[in-house]
Amino acid sequence: MTLKEKFDSMDYGPAPENAAEALAWLVDQGDRFGHFIDGAFTAPQDGFDSRNPASGEVLATLSQASQGDVDAAVKAARAAQPKWEKLGGPGRARFLYAIARLLQKHSRLFAVLESMDNGKPIRESRDIDIPLAQRHFYYHAGMAQLMESELPDAQALGVCGQIIPWNFPLLMLAWKIAPALAMGNTVVLKPAEYTSLTALLFADICQQAGLPKGVVNIVTGDGEVGEMIVASDVDKIAFTGSTSVGRRIRTATAGSGKALTLELGGKSPYIVFDDADLDSAVEGLVDAIWFNQGQVCCAGSRLLVQEGVAEQFYTKLKARMDKLRLGSPLDKSIDIGAVVDPVQLETITKLVEANQAGETYQPDITLPDTGCFYLPTLIQGLAPSDPLMQEEIFGPVLVSCTFRTPAEAVELANNSRYGLAATIWSENINLALDLAPKLVAGVVWINGTNMFDAAAGFGGVRESGFGREGGWEGLSAYTRPKGKAKALAPVKAFAGKATSHPADPVDRTAKMYIGGKQARPDSGYSKAIYSNHGALLGHVGLGSRKDIRNAVEAAAGAKAWSKTTGHLRAQILYYIGENLSARADEFAHRIDAMTGKKGGAKEVEAAIQRLFTAAAWADKYDGQAHGVPIRAVALAMKEPVGVIGALCADEAPLLGLVSVMAPAIAMGNRVVLAASSAFPLAATDFYQVLETSDVPAGVVNILTGDSTELAQPLASHMNVDAIWSFASVDLAKTIEEASALNLKRTWVAHATSLDWSVDHSSKFLLESTEVKNIWVPYGE
Repeated sequence: MTLKEKFDSMDYGPAPENAAEALAWLVDQGDRFGHFIDGAFTAPQDGFDSRNPASGEVLATLSQASQGDVDAAVKAARAAQPKWEKLGGPGRARFLYAIARLLQKHSRLFAVLESMDNGKPIRESRDIDIPLAQRHFYYHAGMAQLMESELPDAQALGVCGQIIPWNFPLLMLAWKIAPALAMGNTVVLKPAEYTSLTALLFADICQQAGLPKGVVNIVTGDGEVGEMIVASDVDKIAFTGSTSVGRRIRTATAGSGKALTLELGGKSPYIVFDDADLDSAVEGLVDAIWFNQGQVCCAGSRLLVQEGVAEQFYTKLKARMDKLRLGSPLDKSIDIGAVVDPVQLETITKLVEANQAGETYQPDITLPDTGCFYLPTLIQGLAPSDPLMQEEIFGPVLVSCTFRTPAEAVELANNSRYGLAATIWSENINLALDLAPKLVAGVVWINGTNMFDAAAGFGGVRESGFGREGGWEGLSAYTRPKGKAKALAPVKAFAGKATSHPADPVDRTAKMYIGGKQARPDSGYSKAIYSNHGALLGHVGLGSRKDIRNAVEAAAGAKAWSKTTGHLRAQILYYIGENLSARADEFAHRIDAMTGKKGGAKEVEAAIQRLFTAAAWADKYDGQAHGVPIRAVALAMKEPVGVIGALCADEAPLLGLVSVMAPAIAMGNRVVLAASSAFPLAATDFYQVLETSDVPAGVVNILTGDSTELAQPLASHMNVDAIWSFASVDLAKTIEEASALNLKRTWVAHATSLDWSVDHSSKFLLESTEVKNIWVPYGE
């Protein structure tokens, strides 16, 4: 074809990237790799082949890690961790800066190797993945530098086990390793079986940077190696991957005391309103669903189009699909590369072929003769309940339905068990910013998609996992408070005597508090509460699964509380504090009678101050506007978690309950509180204060009974969004196992107890909020 013919046709010519340097690096390593443990590569062992998904060509042979390899990596990380942490933030920052600079120096080598190993187009590796990986190391070098001044009460967790997926091999590595190292942790990382080569090249970079031995360890292999890391002697597990595997990890780590963050699957809505710039929305959609062949957890795979423009939008979209170029990932002119592996290709194919609903469109594009390629696909006219509208396909397949009103768009968008990301296209910025807070997602993009930066945390809610990666909010997952926590000491109720008589001749039957009303236990059973002298103080109901059901239902029905202003919530909290203060002597006497101690007055005063502190924070616990290196603002909005279930402390029956309740409702949450098992009468007296303090029905619900009996049904309830436990018995394993059903957030004691005389409001506020990053690009 002549140059004139090219201009006349406007066809793209091939623009192949030279892979010689990447192939030479593989040859230099002998095309065989061991693991990277304690600062050196081990001898290659029997293992598996890493193949180019576009051609089937074997790139290298990798070693399958054994239990001994994993143990050696963890041992090396454990030995290196104290010295690495003691190096201090500025000392660690120098190494992180060195790694970032080396990533820049070898950026093209990383980009080519990534595309060869993963199948994504070289322009994506070159222009997105590798620069973002560099950015994470530069950003977190700064975080290390600032740690001692800005996070003076934080220290490293220890050794972090990290398991990453195959869709963004180097970028996911950077997301995990950079913050961990910055905060003083050491790591044992397992890359995906399909795509380990850039992780091994990164190990080479660590050697060049002079990183101390054992700080970074990389072991390769299949899912069994990941299971070994989860079961190993590490202090934290960070996992990115499928929801099903994330659920298994949550169960496997239950009760172990290991910190856990999960970044899991998604079925993200892509909402197009009738006033949107349709051409821009089409281009955004190309990036949303066909970026990395749709193998993106936050891919805009669920298209919702307003009815008035649906036909026009579909016409434009199909015309754009016809122009997409599919081919060799190393061709700089192609749009869609290869699916990562034949197994994933088969999964995509079966899911689409099994679908019998809607109308399927695929452009007339010739597929390469070899390799794992799949045509870009649109399936329109599906019902919200159709399997492909609910299940993550993880391929270049877009499913779609229409909506009429903004309210309907929100309902459709939130009709998913996932909550990772969402996109809104509208020229009406008022409409877009009105919808963004209503969408159940960790990230919302307005008139754009797939915007990421190290300064803006990324992560989801619901079955998309918990925790954030990047930004200030991501650092808490790699730190813990300084100091040693006090060991958990079981608190038992006092027993009565054969001659026990009521301390008060007037029988006051304490009920539970559900939906703004006093309620008898569904079980019909109650238990006696005695003083330390054996005097009968009263009876409380024994709560059961049905009482939990009723309380959670009441809390769910009070969701309007989450939409109220911080100012209003503050006024009500101040009012609660004032009313408690008016009855301070009564509550102090009750606490002293139950506990047999003389600290009731101090406990009541501390509870009043906790209420006032929560009230003060209600309208001041602000989000941030992150500085991101594009023409956009990323608004980190702090939102309520939702319904929080909590097992309250036994050793501080009033203060423990108030310390949990006050910050939670200050942030707009609704709570289901299981009162102290040993000393519950302070809680049943406290609901009388709530009844006179303008607290809307269902915002606070109080149950009584045995915390060991209430823990499992409360933690497993699908409408509970987070579960906390401060009971004096260790219920961590029970709670964390039960929480795996809907992957709710947990905060459990792990055989330690809080010092309730210390104000932990900052930690409670952090646990009471989710961070939603709303990206708003600007400019013409």
